[in-house]
Amino acid sequence: MLRVHPIQVSEPYLPINADQPDHYPVMETFYSLQGEGHHQGKAAYFIRLAGCDVGCVWCDVKESWQLTSYPVKTAEELAQEASQHPARLAIVTGGEPTLYDLSALCEALHQQGFRVHLETSGAHAIIGAFDWICLSPKKFKPPLPQVCQQADELKVVIYHRSDFAWAERYAAQVNAQCRLFLQPEWSRRTLITPQIISYIQDHPQWELSLQLHKYVEIP
Repeated sequence: MLRVHPIQVSEPYLPINADQPDHYPVMETFYSLQGEGHHQGKAAYFIRLAGCDVGCVWCDVKESWQLTSYPVKTAEELAQEASQHPARLAIVTGGEPTLYDLSALCEALHQQGFRVHLETSGAHAIIGAFDWICLSPKKFKPPLPQVCQQADELKVVIYHRSDFAWAERYAAQVNAQCRLFLQPEWSRRTLITPQIISYIQDHPQWELSLQLHKYVEIP
C-alpha cells in the first residue's frame, strides 16, 4: 500500500504559487451537492487543490496531500469549467487550499457569477476574497487566531469524547455570528453520533453536521 505523507511547509511561508499566482495544482473538480455544514444539500462545483501540510490521520482524501502528478490549471480555466454547470456556488477545498494565493481564483469565479466558499483547517492565512469560510480545525496543526475570527462556520469533527472540550476551545475564538457544527468522524459515526446529539441537546448553540454525500453515495 502506498504511504502518503503531507508536504512540509515551514513558517513563515510564501504561497506555493507565489511565482505564478493564478496557477493551481488540481487534484480533482466535480459537480455535486455540498454534503456538510450550513450549506448542506446545495448544488456546488468543487475545486480540490493538491497539497496539504496538516495530515489528519482520519483524512478520507489522503491522496490530496501530495503536489506531484496533478495537472496545473489557471484560475480562468477553472472558472470556465465551473461555469458549464448551472449552479453558481463554487467550493475551494483540498488538501489545504490556503497554501496558495487564492485571489486570482476568487476573482475569476466571481466574474462568472459564483459565490465562492472556502474549506480550510485555518493553518495558514487566507489570501483571497471569499463569500463564506468554513473552518474545520485540526489538532495536528491548530488554526491561526485571525482565521478563527474570519470564519462564517466552525465545523469540528468529533472522534473521541474529549473532542467536545476541544471544540469549545475554538467556539470561544470565533466571531459571534459564526455558525457552530459538530460532525461525527465517519468511521466512528455509529458510536459518536448519539453522543453528539446528546451534547447538542445540552448545548443548543451547536448544530449537527452529517456527511450527507456519503450516505447518498455521491462525490
